[in-house]
Order: sequence, then C-alpha cells, then structure tokens
Amino acid sequence: MDTRIIERINELKKEKNAVILAHYYCPGEVQALADYVGDSFYLAKTAKETDADIIVFAGVRFMGESAKILNPDKKVLMPDMKADCPMAHMATTEQIAKIREEYPGVAVVCYVNSTAELKCASDVCVTSANAARISGALPNKYIYFIPDQNLGRHIAKTATDKEFIFNDGYCPIHNDLREDELLQTVSEHPEAVVCSHPETRECILRHSDFIGSTSAIIDYVTRSDKKEFIICTEIGIEYELSKNNPGKKFYFAGGRCVCADMKLNTPEAILDVLENENNEVILSGGILQKALVPLERMLELGR
Repeated sequence: MDTRIIERINELKKEKNAVILAHYYCPGEVQALADYVGDSFYLAKTAKETDADIIVFAGVRFMGESAKILNPDKKVLMPDMKADCPMAHMATTEQIAKIREEYPGVAVVCYVNSTAELKCASDVCVTSANAARISGALPNKYIYFIPDQNLGRHIAKTATDKEFIFNDGYCPIHNDLREDELLQTVSEHPEAVVCSHPETRECILRHSDFIGSTSAIIDYVTRSDKKEFIICTEIGIEYELSKNNPGKKFYFAGGRCVCADMKLNTPEAILDVLENENNEVILSGGILQKALVPLERMLELGR
C-alpha cells in the first residue's frame, strides 16, 4: 500500500476528528489502516461509543445506516455508496404487516443486515453473534425472523420454546457455498477443522465442527490447538485469522465466498471521502427515531 495514502489519511483523521470502522470482510489493507475492525455487533457498539465527529464506515450500506441511526448528530461517510448488501432488501414492510395480522403478538426480529426501513418495522435487531441469545430472551411465542432464512433456521434449533416464521431471504455469497465443494476440501485436508458462518445453508452446517459469527470463528480458531482450518465464510476474514494465528493454515471451500461489495472499500476511497466529506449517509428524522428503537434494544439485550 502507498505509504503516502496512509500518512494523508492519518493527517485527516486528526484534523477532522474522524474514526475509521472496518468490517472483517473488507480488503486486508483497509483492515490494517482502520481504527476498529470487527463484525456487525462490535462495530455497532463502537459507533455508539465513539466521540469522533466523523465516522468513516468501511462496510456496506446497512452498516453505515446503523451507525447514523445510533449517532444522528455525527457525520457518517461511506467509502463507496455502491457497496450494498442484497440480503438487506430481501424483506418488505408489507410482508411484516401481513405476518403481524396473522400472528398476534409476534416479535419481528430483524437481522442487522437490513435496510433502515425494515428496522423501523421491527421489534428488535440482532446480529449473527447474538441472534440466538436475544431471540431466546424474548417473551413472545411467535418470532418472524427477517431477512435471512439460513440464520433464522439455525437459531430456531436453540430456541425450541418459540415458533419461528421464516422469510425467504439469504446472503447470496454464503448461500452459494456448495456441499460438494466443502466435501472436496475436507477430503483434501482431512485433519482440518470446519468452521462455518450460520448464513450458510444446512448442507454446509451439518458438516461443520464449529458454527459462529465472524468474530466467534476468529476467537475459536485463536483458542484452538489445531493447525488447519476450513473456513466457510467471506474470504476477508483471512486477514485477521492469519494475523492472530501465525503458523496455522486456512482453506476456503471452493474459493467462492467473496463479497464484491465489501471489496469496493479501498484505501483510495477512504482517502477521498475524508478529503471531500462526500458519500454521507442521510436519513430522515422519522426513520432515525423509529429505527433507533430496535437497535438500542439489541444493544441492551446483547450485553
């Protein structure tokens, strides 16, 4: 990476009291220059706690929206406004209203990977790290889990006293992982431990030794005395895994799990938004107020 870009970014951060948040799925060079790197839940908490005037969120649009909702008085900038999450749009407020009519007392549990509009129509947000704990803590019998059916079906196994209604959304990147590719990788590396994100399908999860969020996978691998791991999630996690675990080997089933939207976050794009303060996340006051309720409930229940 060009050291001049890093130096200029650091100058602008000090000058403008800015902070850079980056998701694990961003390119390694972006994670290296970020002030905070983590999964959705960690970054949501960090955004809430920061005293910076400007938040540069290297991720996808729903993450920038969440940071703005939690920090309405701060300026939130996205390195590239085209970085979006298809799954975030795979539910509708009309469908939520229909489910509420059909199941009185239902709790609408909204994966944080969703638009601000969907958050406004939900009761609580969750991440892959806290979805099972929060869903189990709710008093409601019925839970409508949006938008990701794969994560919803996985956590439903642990909340056996609840009745789940599933949406038909999914992460195209995780959902595209194929069982035959995983089994081929396992046959090539029979001593490797399989670690999978719950956004993958059941055909992947049933062959997994560990299932967890990106941060949970990193923690598990770091604590493990094993030396080889097959990772079933977005390939950007390899940067943190390798940094924390020199000497351990990582294989990615099929080599297919790459989020092109996350890769739009580059050092050059970060420098551009810091210099010009463009790509600002703008949400109306009504959306900010309504969407804050389920996000704050997530932070409260997720403690």
